[in-house]
Amino acid sequence: MSNVSSVRPRATGAGLAALLLAAVATLASPAPAHAGTPPVDATGTPLPSLAPIVKRAAPAIVSIATRGTVAEHGQRNPMADDPFFRHFFGVPEQGERPRQFQAAGSGVVVDAKQGLIVTNAHVVANATEITVTTHDGHDYKATVVGSDPQADVAVVKVKDAHLQEIPVGDSSKAEVGDFVLAIGNPLGLKNTVTYGIVSAIDRSGINPDGYEDFIQTDAAINMGNSGGALINLRGELIGINSAILSPSGGNIGIGLAIPSNMVRSIMDQLVKYGKVERGLLGVTILTLTPDLAENLGAKDLQGALVQQVVEGSAADKAGIKAGDVITSVNGAAVKTAAELRNRIGLMRVGETVDIALVHDGKAKHVSALVAAKGGVAGTEEAAPGELHRALEGANLGDAPGGGGVVVQSVDPGSPASQASLRQNDVITRVNTRAVANLKELRAAVKDQATLLLTVRRGESTLIVPLR
Repeated sequence: MSNVSSVRPRATGAGLAALLLAAVATLASPAPAHAGTPPVDATGTPLPSLAPIVKRAAPAIVSIATRGTVAEHGQRNPMADDPFFRHFFGVPEQGERPRQFQAAGSGVVVDAKQGLIVTNAHVVANATEITVTTHDGHDYKATVVGSDPQADVAVVKVKDAHLQEIPVGDSSKAEVGDFVLAIGNPLGLKNTVTYGIVSAIDRSGINPDGYEDFIQTDAAINMGNSGGALINLRGELIGINSAILSPSGGNIGIGLAIPSNMVRSIMDQLVKYGKVERGLLGVTILTLTPDLAENLGAKDLQGALVQQVVEGSAADKAGIKAGDVITSVNGAAVKTAAELRNRIGLMRVGETVDIALVHDGKAKHVSALVAAKGGVAGTEEAAPGELHRALEGANLGDAPGGGGVVVQSVDPGSPASQASLRQNDVITRVNTRAVANLKELRAAVKDQATLLLTVRRGESTLIVPLR
């Protein structure tokens, strides 16, 4: 990776040169009297360069250094992780010990007047001290306004700082093949710029617990780039760099950025409420595959197939039925279950949403009032993996009458499936603690490395160990 202040394009054909010069002209006009002109070749022809874009955007990118403490387990006998061993031999829980850490990442100034900086939630996780270093080398102490780990977005704030913000673009207009730049501080190399294209959009399924709609790019992203900016040739922020896919941990050309529209929605809630309240419809859904669509007699239909509707939920009150296919939310097409989950999850609780669906082969629209978790007729749902890693792949909900937690569905091949949990199982106890609903289950599994579940299956009761 090169530590450079500007990046030359990979191709220098007439089409690319014209495109870059157009971008340069857009950003350089009107230009201050002291501004330099684009470089020219021996014939006086302007050379393509991204420097004007970088000069405009780079001052809004900051370095974020954190210090904090995390708890970690010391060395332990592997048998101590076995719940049966601990139960029958009376082995006490192993204690945790604190460990100091230092970390570094990037951030983007989105509101200079209020001192608001967007970064990744994992950049500031567990931090007790946050230092922001601006493009011109000034250091400021920062505080966390709010953090949303499920979307990996956080907002931090500095006071009395001279900042320069970046304009936030509309990420929905990004297309595969668009030129983009990534700006951040990889491996401690400040103010590094890399260049590439949008490789794909609407990437999801990377983290089963997360709310994802990534922009994929081949612009080089490495450790320390997290929280930095992905910008277009207009110098607008279209994404916050978040992660890479790599077998080695280094850049191989698959970088992932959170779209600016998602970031803006989350930021608004974090600034206003300090947290994000996920909205719920109260449905269990799966992506409508071509095979399923053909079985429904709608070969070309795309959307999210409703498997189950929770009684008394927002979906139930709106008239949504099992077997319906949700095709759009507020006019925006829904092609997968993940897209529907993201759209609803990013809406404010209490917001009315227009849902287009196909019911018994006929298109119709319904309106639903997005509800908070636990706020719908005494029922609650949990997404796969939301409660505990060992429960990944299990969609859970409150059993009627406070009778425990029902397993609504289990994803094939998931940890929950491998642990032999099945649809319609009812979890009544975690370790030695009885659970009547999801709220109690959430409290019982918190900070537990392993679980011993008491499960009612039909007329039988069995014990299911999870780790």
